[in-house]
Amino acid sequence: MKHFLTTCAALTLVPALAFADGAPRDQWGRAGILSSANKAELPPITLSSGMPLAEAPWVLTSGTYYEFEIEGDGSAELALEGSEFFRAIWIDEIVVNDLEIRPLGINSIEFDDAGTMEIGFVAIKPGQYFLRIPGSTGETQRLDITIE
Repeated sequence: MKHFLTTCAALTLVPALAFADGAPRDQWGRAGILSSANKAELPPITLSSGMPLAEAPWVLTSGTYYEFEIEGDGSAELALEGSEFFRAIWIDEIVVNDLEIRPLGINSIEFDDAGTMEIGFVAIKPGQYFLRIPGSTGETQRLDITIE
């Protein structure tokens, strides 16, 4: 008990904790990593028969909050898979038709008709990942993602 109290007392004397990049923990305010100062917009993903998913690969920074839209034009019933990527991020919410979903995780998504979905997440685990249309082999049907 004495060791616990000593540790607690020492922690109260430590100024604001810092993240690995040296930035103070309170850099973004009370919302922390979910604050607007730590948010970035990614280019949309397009689900359309015969069209590329994205214009360029994504390079993300671990600890940053990102938002992106997936736009399906309804030209075909198309899905998007990337279980390794979805396990390397923390999904804050998925918004479909102004309905907010806060899942524990996802494996894939599918568009049967035209529509838009927005996903907000925090990049967590550094590595190389991808999102792709299941069963596809073409480079344009795959989005390569790096989390640094």
